[in-house]
Amino acid sequence: MIIQRYTENALRILFGDRIDLETHEKVRRAFFLLRSLSRPEIRDIIPSYCSCVVVYDRESADFDSLRAFLEGRLENLWSVEPPPPRVHEIPMRYGGKDGPDLPFVAAHARLSEREVVAIHGAALYTVFTIGFAPGFPYLGILDERIEAPRLETPRTRVPAGSVGIAQRQTGIYPFDSPAGWQIIGRTDVKLFDPHSEPHSLMQIGDKVRFADVT
Repeated sequence: MIIQRYTENALRILFGDRIDLETHEKVRRAFFLLRSLSRPEIRDIIPSYCSCVVVYDRESADFDSLRAFLEGRLENLWSVEPPPPRVHEIPMRYGGKDGPDLPFVAAHARLSEREVVAIHGAALYTVFTIGFAPGFPYLGILDERIEAPRLETPRTRVPAGSVGIAQRQTGIYPFDSPAGWQIIGRTDVKLFDPHSEPHSLMQIGDKVRFADVT
C-alpha cells in the first residue's frame, strides 16, 4: 500500500497496479472502512480499480497528518467486514439496433454472434467502480475470448441503457451520452435516480449478471 499526494486537497491510496479481484477487494474494504470513520476533514472518497482517492478539507487537515492517520487505520483493513454485495440481474437485448457493434465483436473474436452473447451472458461480473457518468458501472472481468478494442472514433451519442465492452471491461451507459465502447446491446434498467437514496443502483463490489431477452 502506498499513500501519495494526488492534488492540493486530495491523496491517493494505491493498492496495486493490476485490474484483478484481489486488488479490488483491498480497494473495497478500504472504501467502506474510510467511509465508516465519519471524519469531518474527509470530504469525499473515490474508489477506482486499484486505488482510493481521499478528498480532504485543507483548513482542518494537511497531507502529512492525514496520511499518518490513514496508515494507522488501514493496518486493520481485514478486520472490517464490508456489506455483502448485491446481485443485479440485468435483462438485455443483444444485437440489432440495440447492439450495432455485435457483428464487429463477433468478427474480431472469430465467433458467431450467438457465441458472443452466450459468453457475455454466462459471467457474473464485479462492479469495480462507478464513474465516467453518474451510475456508470465498470464491470469485469470480461472473458478474454470476446474482448474488443474501443472505437477508433467515439460515437457522439448512444441511448441510455446501452451496454458496451472495451478490452476486459463491460459497462452500462446510464444516460444518453457519448460513447467509445463497442455497443453490443441495451437494457431498460434505470441505473441512476437523483430522487432515490442511494442515487446509484449499483455500488462498488456488487455483482451483475446479464440475461438475454432479445
